[in-house]
Amino acid sequence: MRKAAIIGAQRIPFVRSFREYNRLSNQQLLTPCLQALVKKFGLEGERLGDVALGALLNRSTEWNFARECVQDSGLDPHTPAYNLQRACSTSLDAAVQLGLRIAAGQIEAGIAGGSDTNSDLPLQLQQKLSWKLTSLRAAKTFGDRMKILFSIRPSELKPVYPGIVEPRTGLSMGEHTELMVKEWGIGRQAQDELALASHRNAEKAWQEGFYDDLVFPFMGAKKDTIVRGDTSLEKLGLLKPAFDKSPAGTLTAGNSTIYTDGASAVLLASEDYAARRGWEVLAYLADAESAAVDYVHGEGLLMAPTWAVGRMLRRNGLKLQDFDVYEIHEAFAGQVLCNLKAWEDDAYCRKMGFSGALGAIDREKLNVKGGSVALGHPFAATGARILGQTAKLLHARGGGRALVSICTAGGMGVTAILEK
Repeated sequence: MRKAAIIGAQRIPFVRSFREYNRLSNQQLLTPCLQALVKKFGLEGERLGDVALGALLNRSTEWNFARECVQDSGLDPHTPAYNLQRACSTSLDAAVQLGLRIAAGQIEAGIAGGSDTNSDLPLQLQQKLSWKLTSLRAAKTFGDRMKILFSIRPSELKPVYPGIVEPRTGLSMGEHTELMVKEWGIGRQAQDELALASHRNAEKAWQEGFYDDLVFPFMGAKKDTIVRGDTSLEKLGLLKPAFDKSPAGTLTAGNSTIYTDGASAVLLASEDYAARRGWEVLAYLADAESAAVDYVHGEGLLMAPTWAVGRMLRRNGLKLQDFDVYEIHEAFAGQVLCNLKAWEDDAYCRKMGFSGALGAIDREKLNVKGGSVALGHPFAATGARILGQTAKLLHARGGGRALVSICTAGGMGVTAILEK
């Protein structure tokens, strides 16, 4: 089977919501990423095998936004495209799907990507109001229309805002993570330390120019605006708990991701296609796995990546320590620490079918160019962001193996192995 190669990635700066990208749609954020890839790799007028894009918070009018992004990308309009969504792993899933099709010989090249913005929230009507307005449109007489209009109650005019909560528990992801850190005994200090490392690594990477060819200026933003190179444990320690506001609460705005707007895209191709185009291969997408946990009945909402990683390791005959780079999405610093602690726990790993603990990783290899706490987390864009910077990092190292792990809403997780 052929290998799926990661050729390059482009993204706009990740920014705090309701700032630079206010009132821009996902299509308006993601299209420039495709345009930048097309220009960088000389794809103007070229037909690619497919383009897979996704977003969580999307306008209903952009129901076919992947195809619309392609129409303005500079690619041949004969290039097909489709939408997909798996919460925070959306663009990683998109890359995995295209990678499998490349490996199978169905397509030669494709683009995966994602976008999310809280600054263009798709508000909804109350369901009762929607039903009445639908009936109003179908009403035959003036009397029927007036009867429907007078039946509308003031309470039904209140818009429905998207809720980032689990439908089966009514708890937000932060509230679920508070339950996880209490179960695993993860304290505030450890979470703040991981958050501090994320900011310092991100700031250093920006200063060294690591992101210069991955991120292009957009709407006045020249770099990721959430990175705080001047933060400290003292400053992080002053922040109040954000979810469990009792003295037992440990998750804060400093050790959690904040609302972020952004978009990213990554180009994948077969080795032969890359060679014909004269493209250098940054890394190969070697394997991937998805998993889910029963969070409704006690399993931690964001623990699914532990299972997905376990399956990947077993299938590839690898140990958890057999990686040069670990890119673990930081939805919350506490969530990362819970996953790491679970891999070090004998009983937990035996439930996954291992004889004992998978062991600890070298923290010096974790999110070395910054993680989501520092860089930001526009939900569907994070996967492509991680793939792009991880592939570049392996290439810059001259080779190696990377573990990618992303937790998602609904108690799911998607993981991947990159090799050079």
